[in-house]
Amino acid sequence: MSVGPAEVRAILDRMGVEYEWIEIDPSFADTAAFCEKYGFPPGQSANTIVVASKRTPRAFVACVVLATSRLDVNNAVKRLMGVNKASFADESDMAVVTGMQLGGVTPFGLPATLPIYIDQRVMEQPWVILGAGGRAAKVKVAPSILPLLPSVQVVTGLALEATL
Repeated sequence: MSVGPAEVRAILDRMGVEYEWIEIDPSFADTAAFCEKYGFPPGQSANTIVVASKRTPRAFVACVVLATSRLDVNNAVKRLMGVNKASFADESDMAVVTGMQLGGVTPFGLPATLPIYIDQRVMEQPWVILGAGGRAAKVKVAPSILPLLPSVQVVTGLALEATL
């Protein structure tokens, strides 16, 4: 399974939601570089992060958090997953689970069986920038559309404020 920008755009069109498609230079796909280059605030940019359980059978979840926060893998995520140990999925597992490349992972187009946890602070924004399935685009959406996706749960305290 491979999910790229064309599939993500088709999913958004089928959902019938408003979105802004932003073509970008792929070398600026990482959130900090994107925000600096294109003038978007990090507090309204959200990252989709895949987390894996340490023990077999391996379990995976996707988490959507603001770029200005830090995903609470060691407490909130492992509690939601019901596992003793969890960590960020490595790039190869992330690609297999999502069908997307690093720097472009988005909640749009993830397998319907993959739990998606969204930090409450994402939902409080008027809009957010998300990956678009590849490194050459981002998508700007109202967070209110995210619960329309399968397997979504909004979680208070999924992420912690990032410390500088």
